[in-house]
Amino acid sequence: MKAVRFHQVGGPEELRTEEIEKPEPTTGQVRLRVAASAFNAADAGMRGGFLPIPVVLPHVPGYDVSGVVDALGDGVEGVAVGDAVIAFLPMERDGGAADYVIAPAEAVVAAPMSIPLTDAAALPSVALTAWQALFDDGRLEAGQRLLIVGAGGVVGTYAVQLAKRAGVHVIATASPRSIDAVRVAGADEIVDHTSVDLLAAVDGQVDVLLNLAPIDPERFAGLVALVRDGGAVVSTTAFMATPGDAERDVRAATVFVLPNRQRLAELVALVDSGELTVEVTRRIPLAELAALHTEAAAGRVAGKVIVLPE
Repeated sequence: MKAVRFHQVGGPEELRTEEIEKPEPTTGQVRLRVAASAFNAADAGMRGGFLPIPVVLPHVPGYDVSGVVDALGDGVEGVAVGDAVIAFLPMERDGGAADYVIAPAEAVVAAPMSIPLTDAAALPSVALTAWQALFDDGRLEAGQRLLIVGAGGVVGTYAVQLAKRAGVHVIATASPRSIDAVRVAGADEIVDHTSVDLLAAVDGQVDVLLNLAPIDPERFAGLVALVRDGGAVVSTTAFMATPGDAERDVRAATVFVLPNRQRLAELVALVDSGELTVEVTRRIPLAELAALHTEAAAGRVAGKVIVLPE
């Protein structure tokens, strides 16, 4: 089968398209015929050696995947050959940038029926990140106020949709190129962070501040003033500390997305009910994955890109 792998950490040029043996599932595992994998910034981080995730080399990237179950290991129940599924794969193991991939049976859930199976690869880790940031780490509740810094990205638009569904008032920052997407997602107020000072633009305090963007640490610390006493600051920027305010009991939490099969199944149900929209910006063939990593290194990848086996 074809797979894209890197044999050592380094630049995008380390990614190679290779012919390798089709993997066989062992106890508790299933094999998927890949419909698509999704590109995430963490894939580039692992390839470049920037993320402390202990991958075994050579490594196949693409931990978000959709596909059809085509083989079962011993002891697998609740999953059958022919099932269309999605999975958030263990990040340290081989991913879905290949024709086939092995997944733990407990990682797969039935794919959404309302969208193409290929597009469903765009859902798992980013939607889980948004949910966990808002409700697990942020402890957001109906009737509260949320400020999302950097809402124009993929996690941001999921966060807007999920927060609005939960009865939360959403204030979101965006640039001119992403304002329309944030508006469609349902934000109540949108602040163009390229032209307006956020501290002056937000009227009153919020219960939760969710940061999804690279931000100057001093500037980030200043934004804590927008959070009410007893509120929370949540951030996905794991490379820097998340600020809080102990004197005002403002909690600080940094999000590290965790697998959650039940939650992923709930997110699939929201897609099929029309309450959550899956974004796919671009679809590329497997052979172009290295070029996509090069684009990402130059900061030119916007939206969600999925990768299709040939």
